[in-house]
Amino acid sequence: MTLSARRQVASYFREEWSFSQRRSCQLATVARSSARYRSKRQEDAKLLARLLDLAALYPRYGYSMLTKKLRREGHRVNVKRIRRLYLREGLKLRTKPRKKLVAAAPREKSPTPNAPNRRWSMDFMRDALWNGRPFRTFNVLDDGSREALRIEVDFSLPAPRVVRVLDELAEERGLPEEIVVDNGPEFAGKEVDAWAFKNGVKLRFIRPGKPVENCFVESFNGTFRKDCLDAHWFEDLEHARRVIESWRLDYNHDRPHSGVGDLAPAEFAALREPTAPSGQQTPKGTRH
Repeated sequence: MTLSARRQVASYFREEWSFSQRRSCQLATVARSSARYRSKRQEDAKLLARLLDLAALYPRYGYSMLTKKLRREGHRVNVKRIRRLYLREGLKLRTKPRKKLVAAAPREKSPTPNAPNRRWSMDFMRDALWNGRPFRTFNVLDDGSREALRIEVDFSLPAPRVVRVLDELAEERGLPEEIVVDNGPEFAGKEVDAWAFKNGVKLRFIRPGKPVENCFVESFNGTFRKDCLDAHWFEDLEHARRVIESWRLDYNHDRPHSGVGDLAPAEFAALREPTAPSGQQTPKGTRH
């Protein structure tokens, strides 16, 4: 039993059974000096107010992510202190525990690129407007920097639209050596294959039923789902595009990512030398 719990037991004996302090402390096995102690700590009202503001702005963030956000704003805080305030203010979210599965065979860890713009990964997601009409998103991620390069939103995103987005990204930042994709018809069709051959980009298809082989974009999809799609009620397609693009910019420039040393993805990319695969030129003015 913790010291705090023993102090509560001693207090219960005194209040409910009218025991003396000496007797209550003996029964609860706690020193009388500890039972009499009252904290003199004064909470920083501005820090608490900012914590509550961030928790309201990012309702899916836990205390660890909120601590990183506060540190980025210049607050010198300890994670245990933020955890205590986080729990005291009732900010903890209820989460459904996941069923633990045993892997049937050993998994090989996907190697992480050592620089931005070496490898991208792509995937599709689905959501719906307020009236139930579904729409899709086409997500492109830089596996090296964790930047969300593009989230294209529309009711339909066929293969020619995918090629158009890739061409736009190529103009903005050059092309990677390879792109990791699943076996969806948009990626496995002739249009994307011809684009990859023309531009000298390798398409690496994951095995069917093995999303863990595309772990970077799958992890991003989970964050995107929790922090953006599930947190908003979209009026129409234009509203969805505005909200999603705003979230993407915040994700790239202001959200700390543990995979890149708790920097924002764009900050991490800016620290690395702009590199392009052999035979390709990085466009001038490209932000890495």
